[in-house]
Amino acid sequence: MTNTQVTLVQIDNYGPWTVTPEPRREADLQTLQSRLYADISQFVGNRDGYTFFTRFDNMVAVTNGLDLEDHALLQESVGNRYPVTLSLGVATGTSPVQALADATERVQEAGSAQDKDRRECLEGRVVEDGHRADDDIQIAHFDVVDATGNYTDELNAFDTFIEIEQGYAELMRHMRYAHDSLSFFVGGDNIIVVCPDLGEAEYEEAIHHVQEAVDVELQVGVGRGKSAHDAGFAAKHALETCRADGTRVELEW
Repeated sequence: MTNTQVTLVQIDNYGPWTVTPEPRREADLQTLQSRLYADISQFVGNRDGYTFFTRFDNMVAVTNGLDLEDHALLQESVGNRYPVTLSLGVATGTSPVQALADATERVQEAGSAQDKDRRECLEGRVVEDGHRADDDIQIAHFDVVDATGNYTDELNAFDTFIEIEQGYAELMRHMRYAHDSLSFFVGGDNIIVVCPDLGEAEYEEAIHHVQEAVDVELQVGVGRGKSAHDAGFAAKHALETCRADGTRVELEW
């Protein structure tokens, strides 16, 4: 049974900051957001977690192995180097969706995202070291079958982007509501999904659903692990088996 630790990362009072004392240059905001994401991703990744940019002002991380002291250090590091601060909510559960909902509630209870008085709140609980297991996290790594041949080498870059994003949007919605999973686009034609304890049949059903709904053909490798890195790396290897053998679902555990 999975036990996923999820952290919501929310920039404090970000909307008002972007227009105070006057609207800031969009290029500067995009640069700040991308650098902040890169630093958070590296911090969490160095501790075997995964971070997903989602909307940039709200990011989601899988943080099994990080304790509350690690989270506080992240806040301190960002506060020392950026003109913005972070609030963090942390929760755990067998359902990644419920864990994120609980983490979000912790931050919301501390104040609005645009509350100038809410700064660097850190609330929640973690999976303690003595309770961690080798199958705490299940990660599925999807990509589009022959995206280069079907899209990249055939369509212009923006139309290719539309096709890939349609597949992602349909998969994201379906995995959220049918399988209590969190899906994140991570570039190219790759989608990483943080899942509860699912089996081969559920992944086959999801692939079929996306193809029927938006005519995008997917394949997926699935792994389990004690950390997001362990589970994700196993998923990568399973996906390579799909690519080599022409299969659509491969599980590696």
